[in-house]
Amino acid sequence: MTVEQNVLQQHSQKHQQTLLNQLREITGTTDVQLLQQALQVSNGDLAEAVAFLTEKNAKVPQQDETTYYQTSQVASDRYISVGSQADTNVIDLTGDDKDDLQRAIALSLEESSRAFRETGITDEEQAISRVLEASIAENKASLKRTHTEVWSDSPNPHDRKRIDNCPVGLKNVGNTCWFSAVIQSLFNLLEFQRLVLNYSPPARVHDLPRNQKEHRNLPFMQELRNLFSLMVGSKRKYVDPSRAVEILKDAFKSSESQQQDVSEFTHKLLDWLEDAFQMKAEEDREGEKPKNPMVELFYGRFLAVGVLEGKKFENTEMFGQYPLQVNGFKDLHECLEAAMIEGEIESLHSAENSARSGQEHWFTELPPVLTFELSRFEFNQALGRPEKIHNKLEFPSMLYMDRYMDRNREITRIKREEIRRLKEHLTLLQQRLERYLSYGSGPKRFPLADVLQYAMEFASSKPVCTSPVEDIDSSAPPGGTTGQQLPPPSTAEQDALPPLESSGPASGPTTAPTAAQQQRVPIHKPFTQSRLPPDLPMHPAPRHITEEELRVLEGCLHRWRSEVENDTRDLQGSITRIHRTIELMYSDKSMMQVPYRLHAVLVHEGQANAGHYWAYIYDPHQRCWMKYNDISVSKSSWEELVRDSFGGYRNASAYCLMYINDKKPFLIEEEFDKETGQILSGMDKLPPDLKQYVKEDNELFDKEIEEWDTLQARKAQQEKLALATAAAAASAASSTSTSSSSPQPMSIESSPPDNAVLQQDPEYMEQPSPTNDSKHLQEDTERAISRAAAEQEERGPEALLNAAIKLEYARLLRFAQEDTSPENDYRLQHIIVYFIQNQAPKKILERTLLTQFADRNLAFDERCKSIMNVARAKLDLIKPDEVNMDEYEMWHQDYRNFRETTIFMTTGLELFQKTNYVEALMYLIYSYQYNKELLLKGLYRGHDEELLGHYRRECLLKLNEQAAAMFESGEEPEVTTGLGIMNELVVPCIPLLLVHDTERDLLAVEDMRNRWCSYLGQEMESNLQEKLTDFLPKLLDCSTEIKSFHDPPKLPSYSTLELCERFSRIMAALGRVPTEGR
Repeated sequence: MTVEQNVLQQHSQKHQQTLLNQLREITGTTDVQLLQQALQVSNGDLAEAVAFLTEKNAKVPQQDETTYYQTSQVASDRYISVGSQADTNVIDLTGDDKDDLQRAIALSLEESSRAFRETGITDEEQAISRVLEASIAENKASLKRTHTEVWSDSPNPHDRKRIDNCPVGLKNVGNTCWFSAVIQSLFNLLEFQRLVLNYSPPARVHDLPRNQKEHRNLPFMQELRNLFSLMVGSKRKYVDPSRAVEILKDAFKSSESQQQDVSEFTHKLLDWLEDAFQMKAEEDREGEKPKNPMVELFYGRFLAVGVLEGKKFENTEMFGQYPLQVNGFKDLHECLEAAMIEGEIESLHSAENSARSGQEHWFTELPPVLTFELSRFEFNQALGRPEKIHNKLEFPSMLYMDRYMDRNREITRIKREEIRRLKEHLTLLQQRLERYLSYGSGPKRFPLADVLQYAMEFASSKPVCTSPVEDIDSSAPPGGTTGQQLPPPSTAEQDALPPLESSGPASGPTTAPTAAQQQRVPIHKPFTQSRLPPDLPMHPAPRHITEEELRVLEGCLHRWRSEVENDTRDLQGSITRIHRTIELMYSDKSMMQVPYRLHAVLVHEGQANAGHYWAYIYDPHQRCWMKYNDISVSKSSWEELVRDSFGGYRNASAYCLMYINDKKPFLIEEEFDKETGQILSGMDKLPPDLKQYVKEDNELFDKEIEEWDTLQARKAQQEKLALATAAAAASAASSTSTSSSSPQPMSIESSPPDNAVLQQDPEYMEQPSPTNDSKHLQEDTERAISRAAAEQEERGPEALLNAAIKLEYARLLRFAQEDTSPENDYRLQHIIVYFIQNQAPKKILERTLLTQFADRNLAFDERCKSIMNVARAKLDLIKPDEVNMDEYEMWHQDYRNFRETTIFMTTGLELFQKTNYVEALMYLIYSYQYNKELLLKGLYRGHDEELLGHYRRECLLKLNEQAAAMFESGEEPEVTTGLGIMNELVVPCIPLLLVHDTERDLLAVEDMRNRWCSYLGQEMESNLQEKLTDFLPKLLDCSTEIKSFHDPPKLPSYSTLELCERFSRIMAALGRVPTEGR
C-alpha cells in the first residue's frame, strides 16, 4: 500500500468515526451498533441516518409527547476551540420540519474536527445544557416588561466616583454578568489590553467595509477600545458596556429561541478580535505570511497520535479554549489525563496488529494564555433537562504542563504506567484495610479491633446473677415498704420486657443492695464512652467462666487485638506512602519546566438553565486576588476563591480557568516610557484618540458632580431657612404665653437665627406638654432636684442645679453600666445612657443634661423655676468654641436614627409574630440596613445584628414558601400573587443577603433558589412553564448590586414610654437571640 493510499484510508476511517460521533450528538443515541446500522442503511448519508434513528426512536413509547432538544456546536475550520460552542440552536428533531433537520446536520458537519476528538454523550450533554441554560436574550426583554427598574444607578454621583486607582467595574445592563466576567479577565492581561488599546483599523476600511465581517467586527473593535480606555482612565467607579454588548449580541439574533452562554460569547469575542487583527496584519505585511497576535496569544497545537481499527495515525491540530469534563474527577490533573487519552491505547505501545481504536493527545505548542473550559453540565435523560454538576474539583494556583508535552512523551508514558501499577496495588491495600475496618458478615459492621475489645470487656465482666431479670425487685412499692413478692414472669412476659440497658433507676428507695451488687466491678468501655455514668445499667456478662478460662481468653484477645492494630497501621502507612509517591511522581525538576500560573477563574452560580457569573483575577502587583462582580470590585483571598470555585459547597463553581505562562512576564508587565523609563499608568497608557475620549467622559462626570453639589447645597439652604423660620415662629409663640408648648433652651435674642436652628432641643427631649412623652423626663428631672434640695437645703439655685445634675448623671451612669436582659434597653429610656455607652465627649453630655434641666415644662414651684432659669442662662453663656454644635447635632441625630431603627425593628418583629410577612419584610429590611450603618460607628450604636439578620432571613424564607405554595396551586390568581410577591419583595432583597457573604444568608438564598429550580423537572401547564421560565432568571441572576427598592414604610409615632413597652414586650416574646442557625 502506498503512502497516499494509507493516508486516504486513515481519512476514510476518521470520517466514519466522525459520522458516528455526529449521529450520537444529534440524536442522543449511544448504542454503537444502532449507529453503525443507521450508517449502513443510509450508505453514509447523514440526513438519511438521522431520519432512520429519529423514526426508530419515535416508535418507542414516551411519557406525554416530550420534545427532545439537541444542539450542534460550530467550530472554526482552522482550530478546535474550547468554548467555541457558538451559534448554538435549539432544534426539535421529532417533528416533520425538514429544515430543522437539515440545519442540525449542517451545523454538526462543521463540528467534524471536534466531534472526532471527543466522545459522544458528554459532548451532547454539554451542548444541550448550554442551549437550555442561558435565557439571556429573551430574558432581558421580559425583565423590562415585568420589572422596569432593574439596574438603577445611584442618583448621587459621589456614590459612583472611583476611589484612587481602584479597578473599574462594569455595569450589568440586563443579564450581562457573563460579559463583565470575560472582559475583566481579558482586560487584566496587560498584553491583551495593550493590543486592544493600540489597535488601529486598516486604512482601506475607512472609506467602506468590504464585507459583513468588516462591517460588524471593526465597529465592535472600536467600542471595545473605548470600553478599555474608560476602564483605564475613567473617574467613574464603573462604566457602561452597553454599546459593545449590543453589537456582540446582535450576532445571535438569528433565532428567537436561540440562547447562548459564556463559552459561546467568549469564542465569538475572540473570533471577532482575530478577524480584526488578521485584516490589520494582512495590510501591514503584504507579500509575507501575516502574524495574528490573537492567534499567538490564545491558540496552541497538539498532536493526536492514535490507532483506528489497527491503523496508526498522527494529526496536528490547533486549539483555543481546551474542554475538560468534570464529572468523575477530583482535580484538574485527573481531568487533563482523561482528556489526553481516548479509547483503548495499548496498541499504541506495541508492535502487534490490534483492532483496538484509541488516541493520545500531546501538546506540541502551548499558548501564552492557556484556557480550560470545565464542563459542569450534563443532560438528564430521565428528566429530559440539563443539570449542573456541583461536584468538587480542585485546581492548583501553579500548573506544570510538562507531563502533557510531546517532547516528554516517553517519560510520561513510563510514569503513567508506574502510576497505574501503584493504583492497582493501592486498590488491593484499600480492600484489605476495609476488611479490618468493616468487620462482620451482617448489614452492620464494625472495626475488628473494637470487636475484639468488646469481646474482652464482656469476658472480663463479673456475673451479677444467673438471670438478667432476677436482680430487679419489682415488689418494692414507691413508698419504700416491701410488698408481696411477685411470681416470676412468663416467657412471653420476658420477651415483652424492654432491654435492661434502657431501663432507668428505681423510682423510689429500695432495700439494701445484695452482696453480689456490692462486689460489682464497673467496666470502662474506651470505645463507647469517656467516663462511667453513676447510674449506668447492668452490663451483660458471662454466666460461668473460670479464672483459667478468663486468663487464656484475655491473653488471646489482647494478642489478637494488638496484631490487628499493627496490621491496620501497616496498611494505612503503606496506603499513605503510595499516595505520596503518586503525588510526587512529576515533582522532579525535569518535569517542572513549563509552569503556568492561575490568572483568572470565571465562576457560575445557579442551575443549568440560569445563573450569575463573576470572576476572580490575580493582581500580581498587589499580590492578592480580586473579585470582579459587575460594578463591585473588591479584594479577595485564595480561601474565598476556593470556596466559590472548587464546587461542592453551594451552587457556585468554576466553569473556566485561565492560566498564563509564568516564564513570559510580558503578559502582565506594565509598559515603560521609552524616553523616561517610567512605568506608564492611567491616561499615559492611552493613544491620543482614546485619551481625548476619556477626557470628555470625565468632564461630563465632573459636571454631573458639580451640578449635584449645587443642587444639594441649594436644598440644604432652603431646609435651613425653613427650620429657622419655624424656630422663630415657635419662639414668638412661646414669648406670648407661659404655657408655651415649644421649649427653647437658649434665647433667640442672644444669637443669630442660624445658630438658633442648630441649638434647638432634640424632639425626644422637648415635648409639647407634660402630659405625653416628656412626662417621664420631667419626673426624673424634678426627682433629681428634690433629692438635691433635701441634701443641700441652704444652697442657692446654681448649687442646687449642679447637685441635681450630678445626681441625675450618677443615676444614668448606673443604668449605662448595668448588664440587663435584651428586653430592658435603657438606651431607649434616656439619651444620656446612649451617649455614655458610646463614649460621647464630656461637653456633649453636659450640654444635653443642661437642656434637660432648662425644660419649661418643669413644675411651677419657685425652686424648679429658679433652677430652670439658671440652666437656661448657662446654656446662653456657652460659647461656640466650647461646644462644637455640628458634633452636638451629629450625636443627637445618631440617637434619632437609633430610635427610628428601633421603631422599624419593633414594628417589623410585631408583624412577623402576627405572620404578616408581607408588611413585616420592609420594616425588617430597613431596620437591618439602618442598624448596620449605626454599628459601623460603634458596637453600642445599634441593636443585635444577628437577631435582625435572623428575622430578615426568616421573613424572606416564609414569603418564598408562601409564594411557592401559591405557584403550586396552579390557580391563576394565586400564581400571579405568588410571583408578584417574589418579583416585588423577595428578588429585590436577595442582593442584600449576598452582599455581605455570610454563610447563613448564602444558604437561605440557595434554599430559595433550589425551591424554584426544583420545578424544572416537573410536569405543569404550559402557561405555568412559561411564567417559571420568565421568572427564574430574575431569581438566579442576582449580583450584589442593589436594585430598585421600595421606599421606607411610614413609621408610627411612639412616645418614649410606649416605645420601651413595645420593645420590651416583643423582645420578651422572642426570647434569646437565635444562634443555632436557620
